[in-house]
Amino acid sequence: MSTLYLLHKPYKMLSQFTDSEGRATLSDVIDVPNVYAAGRLDYDSEGLLLLCDDGALIHQITHPRHKQPKTYWVQLEGEIDDEALAALKAGVTLKDGPTRPAKARRITTPAVGSRVPPIEPKRHPNTSWIELTITEGRNRQVRRMTAHVGFPTLRLIRAAIGHWRLDDLAPGQWRTETLHAPQKPAARGGKQSPNKKSRQGQAPRAGQKPGRGPRS
Repeated sequence: MSTLYLLHKPYKMLSQFTDSEGRATLSDVIDVPNVYAAGRLDYDSEGLLLLCDDGALIHQITHPRHKQPKTYWVQLEGEIDDEALAALKAGVTLKDGPTRPAKARRITTPAVGSRVPPIEPKRHPNTSWIELTITEGRNRQVRRMTAHVGFPTLRLIRAAIGHWRLDDLAPGQWRTETLHAPQKPAARGGKQSPNKKSRQGQAPRAGQKPGRGPRS
């Protein structure tokens, strides 16, 4: 049995629990001991970050051979055109080589609220949103891909990792899933699916300590 924590990492927060420079860290929003991030999310990116207390599960989530698809909501400078979308889908050639084909489509502004601080409309009067799904994890890959096709990224939100989704978590909120190992097939050859239980933690209010999920 393993516990997986699904956290909405806020903008300008490190994907780690300590920092010698005084920047915001995961310890500001989740105070569960002995958990580690399964992968990373850039300091200036937002959205879904998975944490776990099980090293084997972290390896399964993050190892490149498993090719966990990652879905992002991306706010772009300018109104993206069909040619740029087609290029993202086909894969683009970056300095470290060609990217794999991706899924890309236009979307309306997602219901995630404004970033803090927000994108300045005077500096960026014309923007558009896409949903982009990739199956690799190069350094700042999404930002480099959209810049390559002529539409720099202004805001980047990770919406899903594999089948785990951000859903309605607000920045700083988290929920858990308890994952049970698959049970042995029944005597007649039937199979039972892994069980999952979920619980949720709230982002701390100003002046209060970070929230915890309910204890089981």
